[in-house]
Amino acid sequence: MSTATTIQVRPATLRDAKAIAQIHTASAQAAYKGIVPDESFRPSTVEKRQAYWREAIEYCEPQVHVAIDQDKIVGFVGFDRSRDEKSRPTTGEIWAIYAAPTHWDQGVGLALWDAARDGLSEEGCTSVTAWVPLKNERALRFHELAGFKREMNTAKTAIVGGVKVEEVRLARPLA
Repeated sequence: MSTATTIQVRPATLRDAKAIAQIHTASAQAAYKGIVPDESFRPSTVEKRQAYWREAIEYCEPQVHVAIDQDKIVGFVGFDRSRDEKSRPTTGEIWAIYAAPTHWDQGVGLALWDAARDGLSEEGCTSVTAWVPLKNERALRFHELAGFKREMNTAKTAIVGGVKVEEVRLARPLA
């Protein structure tokens, strides 16, 4: 079993886009099992996600970092200023944070969160938010252990794999 000390985090490069897309798809499929139909995660999903993450890496929107364990990418985080229209300019957002299911509960998420927190602080952010599906108990637990609090008055419906999924914003100060 891996420990947090073996996890290294670095900014993503264009070469990382395929591994990021594969982790994004595999992790989402595992996290949404029984919530979103399995056919929502076809091979074309990986190709679309690869194109999305390539563009994100190229244009730094969001900033993307990868977690490495023994020379293998095992997770990623995308972070930047908040996309919420009414948020303050000093509010950052975790756009996405995923670890490969084979590396869940091994410190990958924490290493990625630490990197995103440092990056957002360097950008002048004083608080951070994340949108998490209410049925994704693992993600809710992770964010709450990292000090995020649910803002229940922000609940909204998103479409994930053709299925309506309720999401809630979580927030915390960066300091």
